[in-house]
Amino acid sequence: MKPEDFPKEIRPYLQPFHQGRLIYRCLGCQAEFGIEKLAYVCPQCGQVLLIYDQNAARLKDISGELWQRIFDYRRMLNLDALKGIYRYHEFIGPVIPLEAVIYLGEGHTPIIEANPSLQDKIGVRFYFKNDGQNPSASFKDRGMASALSYINFMLQKGYLSEVLAICASTGDTSAAAALYASYLPGVKSAVLLPHKKVTPQQLSQPLGSGATVFEIPGVFDDCMKIVEALSDNYNVALLNSKNAWRILGQESYSYEIAQDLEYDLSHTVVVLPIGNAGNITAVMSGFLKFYEAGIIDVLPKIVGVQSEHANPVYRYYLEPDEANRQFVPVTVKSSVAQAAMIGNPVSMPRVIHLVKRYNKLAGGPRTFFVEVSEQDIMDCEILANRNGHIACTHGGESLAGLMAAQKRGVFDSRDVAVLDSTAHAIKFAGFQEMYFGQQFPPDYNISPKQDLINTPVYVHPEDLDKVPAPGRPLDGKDLERFVARVAQEIAGMLGLKKV
Repeated sequence: MKPEDFPKEIRPYLQPFHQGRLIYRCLGCQAEFGIEKLAYVCPQCGQVLLIYDQNAARLKDISGELWQRIFDYRRMLNLDALKGIYRYHEFIGPVIPLEAVIYLGEGHTPIIEANPSLQDKIGVRFYFKNDGQNPSASFKDRGMASALSYINFMLQKGYLSEVLAICASTGDTSAAAALYASYLPGVKSAVLLPHKKVTPQQLSQPLGSGATVFEIPGVFDDCMKIVEALSDNYNVALLNSKNAWRILGQESYSYEIAQDLEYDLSHTVVVLPIGNAGNITAVMSGFLKFYEAGIIDVLPKIVGVQSEHANPVYRYYLEPDEANRQFVPVTVKSSVAQAAMIGNPVSMPRVIHLVKRYNKLAGGPRTFFVEVSEQDIMDCEILANRNGHIACTHGGESLAGLMAAQKRGVFDSRDVAVLDSTAHAIKFAGFQEMYFGQQFPPDYNISPKQDLINTPVYVHPEDLDKVPAPGRPLDGKDLERFVARVAQEIAGMLGLKKV
């Protein structure tokens, strides 16, 4: 739709102005720094950073109702820079000119309502938001679109020249980082992966995008320590969620939910895995921005989910007295939710900061944390996909988390849940194969349920002595007999009746 075809009162707002004044703010000592240099932690105290817009008050000059109309009309624009997460430009990267925006098709993933059978089984009305439909097949593309648009902006301004982008990953981050870096001339990428802790599908992605891939002994936390050492001592661009620009991009998840639910979040619960805690940080931050701008008038409930094999955030919030809480990293165990297999989340200080602020503005507890078993994660993933979804293991973790939250009485019959399926199911197909083949190693603590196992059936009737093979087709009577007998055998197995 062309700009001249929009209502006159909307036209001035269709293409955003970049009037923001963004700064890094330390969550420890509150020191502030300009964004003209790459920064990941406070140079004074070493604490993580968040990005703030010093001109954020200007957002309130536009009414919440008008903001809603602006975003709804922007849906119809044929402008690449505003097709993805930067539809919400003023709230994500108001200093980034549209010509610096990198758009590869990320964002605006659908929310799909669970079918009646599954909703009846769970006892809750809910949707999956399928973030596996992003370009690299995971939610990480949201953050990478933001981080690489910022790097592109820095290159255009002459603040940077050659860039080596680097990250630690359990799979999805490396795929997204390598993809978005490969789009920009002059940007190279390197990724560090825990050896044999990444699925073959995930490993193939950064290799295909041309990244230099290093496999490291240990787990993600070990890879992250090495990447932090590299970013502290060498001129590299860190692309993990320690990078505050990643958080900005992932806020788009909240904005999309608000828009898809017509900005009415009065009875909404958002359920998502925690992992390195960047995503739950971004989701809280995004809803807070929309709430403060008057675009939504209620902060939805948020449920963060962790496996019992990697549960430091859940353990932290087990202590009801805020004054007595102490964060203690954990040693992770094997988990099918590989991206969440993190014992010392980088964004934990952000979580603590934002949970306090979120609950205070909401006027009471609106953030909750639950723990689920590995068994429940796998059972729920397969259950979801048997009912028309494409949930990954982390989508299974979200569904298991919904059920755990339901048992705790976190929501009532009026609430509707949106579950985060962070990646495409095909990325974690190996775990499904292990489940169906009943081949899980003991340390996963998973015993496949017989009613959920599904394996192929080989059909070769014993009375058939001639069957086709590659390069040796059948013909004539032999082919007719083969087709008739195999069809008869399959019909018997399926209980089909002749017409």
